[in-house]
Amino acid sequence: MRIARVQTFPLFISKEDAEDSYAGEAAVEHRGYMIRPPWRSLYSPGYETLIVKIETDDGLVGWGEGLAPVAPEVAAAIVDHLLTPLILGEDPRSVRTLWHRMSESMRERGHLTGHQADAMAAVDIALWDLWGKATGLSVSELAGGRFAEVLPTYVSGVRGVDDAEIAEKTAVLVEAGVRRFKMHLGTDLRTDLATYDAVRDVHPDLQVALDAHWSYRLGEAKALGRELDERHAWFFEAPLAPEDVEGHRDLAASIETPVAVGEAMRSRFEFTDWLTRRAVGLTQPDIGRTGITEGLAIAGIADAFHAQVAPHHSAAFGIAMAAGVHVAASSPSLLAFEYQPLTLPVANRILTTPLEVRPNGDFVVPTGPGLGVTVDEAFVREFVRREHREPISA
Repeated sequence: MRIARVQTFPLFISKEDAEDSYAGEAAVEHRGYMIRPPWRSLYSPGYETLIVKIETDDGLVGWGEGLAPVAPEVAAAIVDHLLTPLILGEDPRSVRTLWHRMSESMRERGHLTGHQADAMAAVDIALWDLWGKATGLSVSELAGGRFAEVLPTYVSGVRGVDDAEIAEKTAVLVEAGVRRFKMHLGTDLRTDLATYDAVRDVHPDLQVALDAHWSYRLGEAKALGRELDERHAWFFEAPLAPEDVEGHRDLAASIETPVAVGEAMRSRFEFTDWLTRRAVGLTQPDIGRTGITEGLAIAGIADAFHAQVAPHHSAAFGIAMAAGVHVAASSPSLLAFEYQPLTLPVANRILTTPLEVRPNGDFVVPTGPGLGVTVDEAFVREFVRREHREPISA
């Protein structure tokens, strides 16, 4: 069995096609993309991702996805020009060998992160899918077995124009059995706490986390962290700038609420550095950015440091989401898996059989070969974006 062909599909699905429009969303457009204050990152006006299809000479097909919420064409070009030549003609079951070859190919140039890592993740996930289909085993079985058949989750973000509407929508989810929430905040201490309290007060048994989206400086984060300690918060995610390891270490030593970090990181080397410095208490690798091979390594390192794992998954489509579910199920120190009810229907649209989620949001781990999902290739091809872009000028 040898790899015969690799194809890339950079996708764009508009909010209208996804049937997901939200009038309360404030954003500043920057040449097609937007920034949603107080957050600083670029966001797409729709849903974007990179899908990779790998075919073997005996007819097997594996699917992968690299989380690329903006400019998926960049990661696609890396797969086309840099990674595909490294794997053509190779045995797709040699997953770790091929991962090592890809990561070594640009390592001394500083490219273990960013778009290069996202592109490698897409290829790696497709290789694991192929390996599973070749053996008849699921990814989590190939990884050594599952610690859970159904994953505990938390609802990530509840939309609303004000705290009253957010609390009202939270109450609906609580009625369905949801008990764990993460709020996407980061405006200022008073505003964040008001929203946090509105959600926490919906039900006495809720576990509520706060995601600050890297918005605070150290002193502000400590003040907010102390308030979260008093409220017995579940965890405090992305409080400071993602490059400020020492700041996070200082914060983690100052508060009881676990500091959660991971979506900006791609490798076991980064996570080892943070864990060694005790700068993170809850690790959040995004498998659409790390790939399965590196994601399993990160989970193992976290377990060695007695830190729990809560994989980050937000804008991922069904392939990366399935990969994340398998890694989470194979992680002995799993806390919970991120779940966005509004994103899941979009993620499932590229699958012929949707990922199964219980009424309370918990994910059922697919048991079929490889990722255990079947991709709707016709749908994928319908939303490929490869249009020519005119040069940008001032």
